[in-house]
Amino acid sequence: MATARTIVSKDVLEKLLDVEKLQYCYECGICTGSCPIVDLLGENYNPRGLLEKILLNPENVLTLDELWFCAWCYRCQRRCNQALALPEIFLTLRKIAAQHGNTQSIERALRKIAENIPLPLITTSVCFHPERAGLDKKNALDKIEQFYKEHLKKEKAKRAQEVFEEKVAIIGSGPAGLTVAYELSRRGFDVVVFEALPEAGGMLRKCIPDSRMSKQVLRKEIQLMEDFGVEIKTGMTIGRDLAFSNLWRDGYKAIFVGVGAHESQKLKIAGVELKGVVNALEFLWTVNSGEPIEVGKNVAVIGGGNVAMDVAQAALECGAKQATVLYRRSREEMPAIPWEVKEAEDKGIKIEFLVSPKKIVGEKGAVAAIECVRMDLGEPDESGRRKAIPITGSEFKQETDMVILAIGETPNLSFLPKEIELNENGTIWVDPITMETSLQGVFAGGDDVTGPATVIEAVQAGKHAAESIESYLKAKRMT
Repeated sequence: MATARTIVSKDVLEKLLDVEKLQYCYECGICTGSCPIVDLLGENYNPRGLLEKILLNPENVLTLDELWFCAWCYRCQRRCNQALALPEIFLTLRKIAAQHGNTQSIERALRKIAENIPLPLITTSVCFHPERAGLDKKNALDKIEQFYKEHLKKEKAKRAQEVFEEKVAIIGSGPAGLTVAYELSRRGFDVVVFEALPEAGGMLRKCIPDSRMSKQVLRKEIQLMEDFGVEIKTGMTIGRDLAFSNLWRDGYKAIFVGVGAHESQKLKIAGVELKGVVNALEFLWTVNSGEPIEVGKNVAVIGGGNVAMDVAQAALECGAKQATVLYRRSREEMPAIPWEVKEAEDKGIKIEFLVSPKKIVGEKGAVAAIECVRMDLGEPDESGRRKAIPITGSEFKQETDMVILAIGETPNLSFLPKEIELNENGTIWVDPITMETSLQGVFAGGDDVTGPATVIEAVQAGKHAAESIESYLKAKRMT
């Protein structure tokens, strides 16, 4: 029988593990300490330990369910002093495991995801990517659904034994809000989710393309949650349809704010008012809603995050002949998840690095070209990335008939009372341990606290917030 050492040649294994970088690994624990899956799965997952097992005995690793838990947030690589690409290492081994029929470990992993990670159908689609390892995505989701329903049945039976009278209001039905709703509901609390959009899902519904997660998966997840006992009120905008202060009057004893980051940042250059210039979130929302949309033949996307990659791919899928991403720093500084960048390039999207727009040029009121300047990188700025500096005399024009602005997203928090303190960047300040805001009894998490992040990070935030809300309510009950 062929072993992993013969399946993976020595040369390939050395390249995969990047031996040159590994020799400088000081086992600092950053990769494990920064991983949201470690937090969600506890003793079931340790990325540093898994890496060590791959080094010592890759054959055994192919049969471990632990191999299937990386959720592609890249926190480990971004914080690692040696920039070790653990997600890429794990993916390579996953592919080998799948090719050689290690189905039992995969099934065990799917069961643990269903039992330990909130929103397992969503996270499997958006974060775990079974298809990237060569698995049948539908089969994986069917298994997850089966295991999840079994788990919910057990949780429902346990919940019936202890029901609390306190009501909790959750503002926003994105991944953070839905996680808080599920976690508190299973603990016996009465929760109500308020969602401004006509359907629940928040940013999951608004911005994630069907190619990454079908709306059927989202509908199933939300239906399972409602069947579990979570009440979701859609078309309810706090601050317009219901005042924030009225939540206290209506008997809610704690409030969680998880409204995401739905506002696109503005680009302050000439020409943004021209026909053919659109914001990324507006573009994705139109595409996801199924409404007809007019797309240019030659689309320029300004930005370097995950949303920029999504809109570039969506533009091609909607009929654009070419989509080019313009990013002012290098590939290394790009905030987009590396696999999303590679996926975009594999689909034919061109990425221009070290390029910044100066103005959008129009003809007869519509976009005709974009004038850019080439950039150089200086010392790191406050974000930790090297500062982009324009190169004098390097200006150039690029023809385009559509410009999509994907330069960042911020939350709309105008509905919050003035007692809730905001950070300088417009996000909500929270206690990093309890996730409570500066107003007692109000908690927050997800993109409205961290800025745009991954789904699994929002789920992690929601789980932490639910634990803190439970502790807060129990303490209030005793006073």
